[in-house]
Amino acid sequence: MALPSILSANLRIPVVAAPLFIISHPALVIAQCKAGVVGSFPALNARPESQLDEWLSEITETLAAHDAANPGRPAAPYAVNQIVHGSNKRLQHDLEMCVKYRVPIVISSLGAVPEVNDAIHSYGGIVLHDVINNRHANSAIRKGADGLIAVAAGAGGHAGTLSPFALVQEIREWFAGPLLLSGAIATGGAVLATQAMGADMAYIGSSFIATEEARATNEYKQMIVDSAAADIVYSNYFTGIPGNYLKGSIRAVGMDPDALPTADPSKMDFEKATSGPKAWKEIWGSGQGISAVKAIEPTAALIDRLDAEYRAAKAKICGG
Repeated sequence: MALPSILSANLRIPVVAAPLFIISHPALVIAQCKAGVVGSFPALNARPESQLDEWLSEITETLAAHDAANPGRPAAPYAVNQIVHGSNKRLQHDLEMCVKYRVPIVISSLGAVPEVNDAIHSYGGIVLHDVINNRHANSAIRKGADGLIAVAAGAGGHAGTLSPFALVQEIREWFAGPLLLSGAIATGGAVLATQAMGADMAYIGSSFIATEEARATNEYKQMIVDSAAADIVYSNYFTGIPGNYLKGSIRAVGMDPDALPTADPSKMDFEKATSGPKAWKEIWGSGQGISAVKAIEPTAALIDRLDAEYRAAKAKICGG
């Protein structure tokens, strides 16, 4: 099945930049889209909620101006992540903003709700739902999602434990629609491998933390540069849902990353997570693929590297 035009339009490389909690904001999204990948941000990053209207206006107008000035190289589309979880009291407001601005792509997380899908479909947008197993994937498609993001082992932030080979294989046994893969993808070669195993696009997050446009502290960015897979710990202690975090950030607050207790999943609360707890602000999320990140650089430079690596890998494997 061919990718919907909304998802594939104006792409330089088959990549969606994952929405980074707290870190993604208009400057990063705009840079990603201008450089030829789908840019995204979580709606909850806009604080207070009235700021979401301002952000969507800025992104829409800036990308439209870019396209007018560069008719031969228009920007890629952008996406907004909606947390569909009981603790997100802003969901209805944020969804209304997406409808107002006709956001091309919505990424739904932590709950598949038909009403969200219906709202986005009302103006022709599409919904991609992130999943960590085949059961969740089936549920999301039954409830009206257009595509899936398979979050495999090694992905940054909240992540699954399944091998990407197993997860993509199981989903592709019954689903022929848009499928993205997330999990330690940080090179152009890994993007090509994503397609080789049956997914349509790669979903990359952690590499964008160490970009100049990212709204992360310099210490966080440098820790991404200095770290590798062995520096990542998988734990549910900080939010109630298992995720991957930088060990260095855990040590910095006086905790032992190798001896973290197990949390009650019911403590998961995104409303609180945006207003003061340690998760995301002091305990920094990251995927296992960050050894490929060698420097803090502009977003455009990162995408240039991914594009060059992708083309080189394709030439090596396919002969051109």
